[in-house]
Amino acid sequence: MPSKIENYADSESRSVVRFLTAKITKPRDIHTQISEIYGVNAMGESMVRKRVRMFKEGRENVNDEPRRGRPSLVSDDLINKVDIKEKEDTRFTLSSLSSNFPEISRSLLHEIVTDHLGYRKVCSRRVPKQLTQVHKDQQAASALTFLTCYNDERDDFLTHIVTGDETWLPHSTPESKQQSMQWKHTDSPQPKTEKFK
Repeated sequence: MPSKIENYADSESRSVVRFLTAKITKPRDIHTQISEIYGVNAMGESMVRKRVRMFKEGRENVNDEPRRGRPSLVSDDLINKVDIKEKEDTRFTLSSLSSNFPEISRSLLHEIVTDHLGYRKVCSRRVPKQLTQVHKDQQAASALTFLTCYNDERDDFLTHIVTGDETWLPHSTPESKQQSMQWKHTDSPQPKTEKFK
C-alpha cells in the first residue's frame, strides 16, 4: 500500500490530474489514485472530471485564477476629498473626518488615511526646553530680588527659602501624550514639544 501525503498544496493535486490526463487516464481512475495518496477529502470525482475537461481544452496553469472580490469603494475622487479635509485641519481625528463623511465607515476612512495617503499616528517627542528672553529676564529679576532681600535680612532671609534643582519652569501646562497625538505623513518629521522637568 502506498504511503499517504498529509500536507500538500492544492496545486500539487491539480498537477497530478494534469499529468494523468496527459497519460490519457480515465477521470475515475485519476480520482482513485488521488484518494489513495492524498486522502478521500483531497478532490471529489466531479472536481476531477472538471479539471480533466479543462486540461483537455488546453488549460496549462494548475493554480487558481485570481477572483474578483468585492469592488473597492475607494476612488481617486474620495481620496482627494479626504486629503483636502486633512490639510484644512492638520490635527484631525478619525472622528472629525467621520463627521465630515457620514456616508463612509470609519474603517474605510482609516484605510484611506493610512494606506492611500500615507499618514501614521505619532506622538510628539519631548525635547529640552529653550528659555525665551522673557523667561531669562524674569529669572534675572528674581535673582536680583533675592540678593536685595539677603542684603537687608542676611542669614534670617536664608531660612525662608525653599530650594530645588536649577530648572526654570514657566507657568504652562503641557499636553499629555494622548493630547499631542496627531496624524503625519511617513516622511514628515516627528512633532516636538518642550520638555518640562
